[in-house]
Amino acid sequence: MKEEQNNRKSSYKSLGKRGEDIAEKILLSKGYQIVKRNFQFGKGEIDIIAKDGDCLVFVEVKSRKNYDFGEPEYSITKSKQRQLKKLAEAYFYVNGISEQLCRFDVITIVGEKEDDMKINHIENAFY
Repeated sequence: MKEEQNNRKSSYKSLGKRGEDIAEKILLSKGYQIVKRNFQFGKGEIDIIAKDGDCLVFVEVKSRKNYDFGEPEYSITKSKQRQLKKLAEAYFYVNGISEQLCRFDVITIVGEKEDDMKINHIENAFY
């Protein structure tokens, strides 16, 4: 039982890491500059922080194998949005940034094979 749980956790982590790698490639192909991956503060984490021109972009990446649990973007609840906003504020604080245009993007990836993946980049996903 414990081994099965560990295997499941490991599978989710590798799916998440792969999703972040794919998201990074997408952002780079659109001309974004990657500033930081996996910024952690307290118990929270921002998957990718990037620059899009003069704008600092905080990117949440959601990866799923299929749609069994619905569209991945719907898992970003109001509570998760508040957490991401607090983490962005922490990033500004830690880095001594006071004036900076920013936004929150979401990249969703559904599928296991790169050929069949459905990828959606939602700019300005929430405020």
